[in-house]
This record gives sequence, C-alpha cells and structure tokens, in this order.
Amino acid sequence: MNLLPADILSTFDTLFDEALAAGEPDRTAMTAATADAQGRPSARVVLLKEHDARGFVFYTHLDGRKGRELQANPQAALLFHWPRVRGGVQVRIEGEVVVVSDADADAYFASRPRGSQLGAWASQQSQTLAARETFEQRLDRFEREFDGRDVPRPPRWSGFRVVPRALEFWYAAQYRLHERWLHERGADGQWSKRMLYP
Repeated sequence: MNLLPADILSTFDTLFDEALAAGEPDRTAMTAATADAQGRPSARVVLLKEHDARGFVFYTHLDGRKGRELQANPQAALLFHWPRVRGGVQVRIEGEVVVVSDADADAYFASRPRGSQLGAWASQQSQTLAARETFEQRLDRFEREFDGRDVPRPPRWSGFRVVPRALEFWYAAQYRLHERWLHERGADGQWSKRMLYP
C-alpha cells in the first residue's frame, strides 16, 4: 500500500485545521479533475469526506459522468484553495483512484441525512432530466418506498479514494513570488521533496 508519509499528512492536517479556524466557507470543497478514456478532461467541485495516509475520499454515483470517467481512466487530480489561510494556500494532489470498500461506503452512506440518502436513490446522476417535476416524483416514490425504515445504500453509489503519487503545497506571496513544495512518490515507492519556481 502506498501510504502518505507522516510529515506530508501532518502538513495537510495543519492547513486543514487552519482553514476551519480562518472561517473558510467549506474547507472540504475541492476541485476534482478527471478525464475520459479519450483523455478529454472535466472538472467539478466535490467534498472531501475522509482523508488519511491511504488517500483522499469523496462519494458519488458510479454511473454519473465522473464515476464513469474514473472507472475508464482511474487517475484524478484534486485541488483545495483556501484563500483565507496564510494569505492564500493551495494543495494540489494527483494520483491513482480506487473504489472504496463496500463497508466504507455503507458506513458513510448511513451517516448522511435522510434527505441526502433519498436523493441518491432518486437521482440518475448526469443523465438528461426533462423536467424538475420528474425528479421530484422520483424523490416522492423513494420516500414512500423507504417510509418507516432505514434507507440502504444504492448499489451503484460509492466512494473513490485518490491515492497520491504527487502532492504540492502552494503558499501565496506578494508579487506572485509564491513558495511551492512538491512531494512525489517514485516507482520504488519512496517519496522525495523539492521546491519549485513560482
């Protein structure tokens, strides 16, 4: 298993804590960039739900656009931007992507608000929706179906873990003279660190 070294994880955790203290609107918001099998890129904002030495996790429908792209081309880039931290910080992460275990997906899904759980059943993510009423009717249908009982995780809803092979800490500085530290995992599994020009 390609685990993040403790010093890299500690630096991320420190910045993540500082983002909360600085009042960032949502410190878990991160841009997730993917590409399809032909290499055509797309990006959107998703929410970080877990992170540890194994990587960074977000959840989604496996059959939505990003889910399909990540299954066809299991590589992703993540970007956090916290403008209120130290005058501006970015964390850039690139790596391989793996689907989380069913147990992890079940546990996270069970922790979600009931409305979000029902929405996961009602949404056919990224598919064409002719009218908002159609979605609302699907939501009503699943509210009735699961009335009085726990909502189970939909079979095609899960999470992706981005396992970093590169992670950059980018610190803003006056006159665009930024400070950048790149950590990279080599083919032998060993991590290296180097500074980059701004």
